[in-house]
Amino acid sequence: MRLAPSLHLIGSNIVNSYLVEEAGQVTIVDAGLPGYWRDLPAELDAMGRTIEDVRAVVLTHGDTDHVGFAERLRRERGVPVYVHELDAARARGEVKKPGSGWGPIKIRPLLGFLVYSGLRGGLRVPPLKEVVTFGDGATLDVPGAPRIVHLPGHTPGSVAIHVPGVDAVFLGDAMTTRSVLTGEVGPRLAPFTLEKDQALASLTKLDGIDATWALPGHGEVWNGGLQEALRQIRASAAA
Repeated sequence: MRLAPSLHLIGSNIVNSYLVEEAGQVTIVDAGLPGYWRDLPAELDAMGRTIEDVRAVVLTHGDTDHVGFAERLRRERGVPVYVHELDAARARGEVKKPGSGWGPIKIRPLLGFLVYSGLRGGLRVPPLKEVVTFGDGATLDVPGAPRIVHLPGHTPGSVAIHVPGVDAVFLGDAMTTRSVLTGEVGPRLAPFTLEKDQALASLTKLDGIDATWALPGHGEVWNGGLQEALRQIRASAAA
């Protein structure tokens, strides 16, 4: 799905993967679910690109529903996969995420998420064999020159990825616009956040960044401005 020039989405807003194009080359932000591999060629074609033009995958964090097809792309095409150093072991499948931070649950949204993910390989995500790590404040030498903002809380190595060239900040699970556990809509912290207070405090690092698109890992895309999204996340957390 085309969101804007040089900015596309793979997925149905349940699990999101994004494509950023610059000068004929592509960076993928989060690799969603393994089954999205089938959708990748068509979305690249809609951008006027092919898989030969993909230069990097950058992960907002190491959870399996963001690792998705990244290992297949790395193994078959030699595309490097970047992740924050504190989530590298998680992305490689060496550590498991603790079963905390769930919050309220409604059966129908949860079952919908599980069925959608399961049909697209989400229950058996290949861990990454190799990753390239980065730290806070890094600007990566990949298409779009994404700048990293470390946002620990959802996981220790969660980050936002700021790409000024497409007027976007990719937030991963630092924000959801539709909870996969309750179906609630609007900007808020995502479920499965390990340290809620830390996640909220981390958002101060985004204050002052001007971007139209605030793009979540799950839920409808948001083009109402990053700062308004942050305001709503904080309001939801305080309610």
